[in-house]
Amino acid sequence: MDIKDVFSRNLKKYRTALGLSQEKFAEKSKLHRTYISAIESKRRSISLSNIQKIADALGIETYKLFIDKEGDSNE
Repeated sequence: MDIKDVFSRNLKKYRTALGLSQEKFAEKSKLHRTYISAIESKRRSISLSNIQKIADALGIETYKLFIDKEGDSNE
């Protein structure tokens, strides 16, 4: 399991489920759009404080961003 893959996949899944573009989500999370894009494309690592901002903006518990649903079928 690559944690950056899991996090980026979950971020995009939850963001799109809310119907938010990267730009609108960036505004809501108080982060820059290019930063959100870089996280979703696995080009950036992320700090704990920004993980919390993202979870808060998504309205979910932080741990949900780290659950590997895709990897469950391989185990």
